[in-house]
Amino acid sequence: MEKEILEKFRDQELKLEKIYQSCEKTRKYFLFTLIITIAAVILPIVGLIIAIPIFLSVFNFGNLGL
Repeated sequence: MEKEILEKFRDQELKLEKIYQSCEKTRKYFLFTLIITIAAVILPIVGLIIAIPIFLSVFNFGNLGL
């Protein structure tokens, strides 16, 4: 009986190790997805913040009364 219990503990330990490895892979996938999402959203916004004043400085708005 004790041998069966020890065997079940070993089986559970192996299964827990596999679950842990799977969770770590999933965590890394989420991290990379977050980084790519931030890069795809934040970088264009920063680019627009820099580019819009440059483009607006090219136009002469004096004739429009602005």
